[in-house]
Amino acid sequence: MELTMSANSRAGLCHRAFSESLMFKGATDTRQSVSFRLPCWSVKSSQPVVLKKNNKKMTCQVQCYQKLEAHVVKPSQPIVLKKKNKKMTCQVQCYQEQETHVVEGRCIEEVYDALTGHLFMIAAAMPDPNSKYLVGLAGPPGSGKTTLSSEVVGRLNKLWFQETSEKDSLVQPDGIATVLPMDGFHLYRSQLDAMENPEEAHARRGAPWTFNPDLLLKCLHTLRSKGSVYAPSFDHGVGDPVEDDIFVASHHKIVIVEGNYLFLEQAIWKEISSLFNEKWFIDIDLDTSMQRVLKRHISTGKKPDVARWRIEYNDRPNAELIMQSKKNADLVIKSVDI
Repeated sequence: MELTMSANSRAGLCHRAFSESLMFKGATDTRQSVSFRLPCWSVKSSQPVVLKKNNKKMTCQVQCYQKLEAHVVKPSQPIVLKKKNKKMTCQVQCYQEQETHVVEGRCIEEVYDALTGHLFMIAAAMPDPNSKYLVGLAGPPGSGKTTLSSEVVGRLNKLWFQETSEKDSLVQPDGIATVLPMDGFHLYRSQLDAMENPEEAHARRGAPWTFNPDLLLKCLHTLRSKGSVYAPSFDHGVGDPVEDDIFVASHHKIVIVEGNYLFLEQAIWKEISSLFNEKWFIDIDLDTSMQRVLKRHISTGKKPDVARWRIEYNDRPNAELIMQSKKNADLVIKSVDI
């Protein structure tokens, strides 16, 4: 069975959340679970539905009886359908053409300000101080994910403090936004040593299969369900994760999760991607990003020829894979030289 819906979109990047979660009600108690996300500006009180089963089309109407705010979006919501008093138990999927927005500026400061203003409007519309709005931020190595997430979170926390009364109990010392890097979910070196080809595993460290996406998924589920979570960081000096080194608190309304492979379509990565309220992707020329990675390798003590070999053998293939996931983003951020 397929469910298709028509929706009219209009831009509102810095003033509206990209998605809201809906619950629909029919006349019976027959419930089915469905992944359901629509742009908030396309919400209507009722939506036409076309049901297809065994090549036969059926039509019915679903009524929206509760519109949830963007900050309580969940990856799935119950939907209630009725057709001639018969229960329908087939899986229902929502098919809607995805609209990708683009953010670009004459300078990087304009990009930071646009993204900060966008998230500020979302945070201001969240009445529950303990609710979570998760932003996935992906892009190839050297695209500036760490810098962008740090800048946006810092500016958002500063703006929130300025615009909120000092007596407001919602103002926390460390702000309302934080960053959760994917780096802490690398496999340990000892785990790479235990692989069938340890030499290859270490040489390809940074590839998708050298991470622990199961742990990341568990971490995000805990954050969604409990409102707070301890997560690992990554010690680049030691070369291994540091357990429970990052704490995302209940008062952190906005959490930017940044990492390379967050929007991949393969298996568990796709499940991770479904947990984000928004998906941002930094679009950059690969030659430019690889030049940045080369400088990074050399700055950490690698000889230039070793650094170039690592880029060709590992970093560029990883980057090419990551660029394929750009199509899954809600928002594409055009890279600007700092």
